[in-house]
Amino acid sequence: MEAGREATQEGDRPPAVESLMEAVAKGDKVAFERLYEVVAPRVFGLVLRVLRDRAQSEEVAQEVLVEVWRSAARYQPGKGSALAWVLTIAHRRAIDRVRSAQAGLDREERVARMEVHRPFDEVAESVEAQLERERLRRCLGGLTPLQRESVTIAYYGGYSYREVAELVKAPLGTVKTRMRDGLIRLRDCLGVDR
Repeated sequence: MEAGREATQEGDRPPAVESLMEAVAKGDKVAFERLYEVVAPRVFGLVLRVLRDRAQSEEVAQEVLVEVWRSAARYQPGKGSALAWVLTIAHRRAIDRVRSAQAGLDREERVARMEVHRPFDEVAESVEAQLERERLRRCLGGLTPLQRESVTIAYYGGYSYREVAELVKAPLGTVKTRMRDGLIRLRDCLGVDR
């Protein structure tokens, strides 16, 4: 009897996928060739039904069969047939390809929307930025001196609560309270939604 083939009473017929898978798991290349012949058409058919694109289906089917070769040792006969295991891999790969393609389309659409050129008015942008700065300055002026000092050191200086507390020589809890109250007042003054 040849490796990877089984004789039967009806004559030679392709061996069961399970026995081929067992041999493939042991690294038998001849058994993989036979397994490929038996399952490749089914894998391709399944992938084609999901992707509906012949070229992509051929590519995904090839990836599936390479994965079967590499991971045949992970197949567990007690959990289902070898063919079902292979077709599950094929289905998952096909779905992954659909999701990947959709994600790519979504990404391209977002980029296309971002690239819509809107006229840029440099003067208007500059005036708007100046008005925002003046508004912020006015709102900062509405804070108590201690709140203004804490908020200014933290946000313009880039210091943490603990560092601000050390700089103003005040307890950490006091600084946190000052900053919280100051930020609430700023939010209200600037009309920022919560």
